Amino acid sequence: MAPTTAEPAAPGLLPAADQAGWVESHGIDYIPEAERHGLARELFAVWAAPNVGYLALVVGGTLVLMGLSLWQALAVIVVGNLFSVLTGIVAASGPASGTPSEVITRAMFGVRGNRVNILITSWFISVCYLALNWAAASYTAFRLAERFGIEVNLAVKIVLILAIAGITLAVSVYGHATIVRLYQPLALVLTAVFVVMAVFVLSRANWGYQPAEPLHGIGLWAVVAAGLAIVASAPLSYTNSADFARYLPSATSPVAVAGWTTLGAFVPSVLTTGLGALAATALNMADPESALEGVLPSWFIPVFLIAVIVGTMANNAMTAYSSGLALQAVGLRLRRSRSVLLDGSIGAAMTMYALLVSNFLDTVSNMMQLVVTVMGPVMAVYVADVLWRRNDYDGPGLSDQTPASPYWYTAGVNRAGAIAVLVGIALSLLCVAAEVYTGPIAKAIDGVDLSLPVGLLVPAVLYVVLMGRRKQVSR
Repeated sequence: MAPTTAEPAAPGLLPAADQAGWVESHGIDYIPEAERHGLARELFAVWAAPNVGYLALVVGGTLVLMGLSLWQALAVIVVGNLFSVLTGIVAASGPASGTPSEVITRAMFGVRGNRVNILITSWFISVCYLALNWAAASYTAFRLAERFGIEVNLAVKIVLILAIAGITLAVSVYGHATIVRLYQPLALVLTAVFVVMAVFVLSRANWGYQPAEPLHGIGLWAVVAAGLAIVASAPLSYTNSADFARYLPSATSPVAVAGWTTLGAFVPSVLTTGLGALAATALNMADPESALEGVLPSWFIPVFLIAVIVGTMANNAMTAYSSGLALQAVGLRLRRSRSVLLDGSIGAAMTMYALLVSNFLDTVSNMMQLVVTVMGPVMAVYVADVLWRRNDYDGPGLSDQTPASPYWYTAGVNRAGAIAVLVGIALSLLCVAAEVYTGPIAKAIDGVDLSLPVGLLVPAVLYVVLMGRRKQVSR
């Protein structure tokens, strides 16, 4: 009897491997067509929920604290978030391959080369973001506990950090279908809370705000460039967006996948970050929560604090999910659920350091600027590959880790991807201007940070050129 072609799961009938409320059984393996399900528009809520959060408010306030006027800060916020388009393009590779981003990047770096790439640019960066977001949620939880009369000593802080981490990891362990189902109502609730908060903030905002000493010339461009790097670091860090689109049927429109992902990340991030900038025109956003609490009615403050905690946890649940896949892609033979828990333990330890030892605002600003020097080139090569291949990927071939794989290249390494990313990172480091480190090129041009454009354009062009030459040689 001839073999039958697998059909996508019927609408409304989820395959057993990926049901809300059940632990997802798939890891980095290929998703067969028979187990594909869902609609592209579901991705809007998946990306909207984690982008309505406290960290966005902090970033918006930081831009004004850096010396920008309100309208300059709002322009930086819009332009920086336009890089969400790249997040959307990457997401389109998920349904095309039926594999997560951590596997798709074997097409760019080779089976072996990708392990190094994932270890540094996916796993390590993800764990850092876990700590950063948990620090934000935990700091808010401390404030909430104080409002209920609880003495927030060291023991209470540790308990709250571990509780937030534990709830977050539970969502991550249950996996894809649970995230998709949970984030739809969650996005609506969080949006409602932030709309109410916006009413009170906007009533105090100074729409004509100018700093006491307005920036001009090279000083202005230096702050604008640094601000763009900070804002763009969030969408550029989402090289994992295919993880949440890979269960969609392969026939799903890549334009729809890219579009809904982009909108889900762009719209709430612009609104929430913009709200942080508006708040900074009338409030001292050096301590964002205290400042915002000063303009909110007492009955609403606990609601706001809880929303901050939940929104940040939503962001981290996705990050922890992808970091677990990253460990598998590196070669660690653990079930996805266990790899998530391992990453969570490391992230929780880093969170305690960020909260109990380091300055939180400095940590946010410095990390986001430096992340661009690594994630920018990786994102650039990923997007370049999707466009160069016209989003055509061999899912089973990507899952093959033997020399027979079509993505094995030379000794398991695609030199085009490796060279492009390394050159991009090196040039970005020469051009970055962060408080903890300023590259020689940035110093030579009075601190203007060009790591963002250089780190995106150079590796993308270099990768396409090198892959084009490889294709000619193979012929």
